[in-house]
Amino acid sequence: MSLFADEPPWHFDLTPGAVVLHRFARREALALLETITSVASQAPFRHLVTPGGQTMSVAMTNCGKKGWHSDGHGYRYTSQDPLSGKPWPDMPGNLLLLARLAAQEAGYSDFHPDACLINRYVPGARLSLHQDKDEQDRAAPIVSVSLGLPAVFQFGGATRQSAVQRVLLEHGDVVVWGGPSRLFYHGVLALKEGFHPDTGAIRYNLTFRKTC
Repeated sequence: MSLFADEPPWHFDLTPGAVVLHRFARREALALLETITSVASQAPFRHLVTPGGQTMSVAMTNCGKKGWHSDGHGYRYTSQDPLSGKPWPDMPGNLLLLARLAAQEAGYSDFHPDACLINRYVPGARLSLHQDKDEQDRAAPIVSVSLGLPAVFQFGGATRQSAVQRVLLEHGDVVVWGGPSRLFYHGVLALKEGFHPDTGAIRYNLTFRKTC
């Protein structure tokens, strides 16, 4: 049983290599939200611009040795925050522990992420179907944690035309995918308006990755 759940979590297998861990992080959610606030005080949320010039509806920041960035020069990981020129905040211990335990629960042992992308959604914000392929190390899984308002997660296949599964992710749910599904397309439908007692009208997502 998870160290983080307030009751036994249950697993939902999306496809070989991909699993939803419902309620896995619910017990530690408040501490995780406090950690997000601390990280954002050092590296503020910002709306990145795609190489094609579109402003992303999701605001983001990072912590860890590497942070993900997008601008007119492309998608990439950087060791410094382009806004401040300083290194990204260190990955706090509670985030690292959560990521490693979730990966282990999903069948991926010895996960050592060096980047945590923190996304902030407001109503209407969405993430179109995409692959996580900017990482040099694709043997490691992706660990994604949902906090706050519920959102509909889309999980497809190896091509953009693959059939898509839709899963409602709620406060404390975690999705882990790797192995044969590591490069599968995924995204988040536009966030619906609502109110969560811990986050108000906001959804946060923590995505842990090993970049190299």
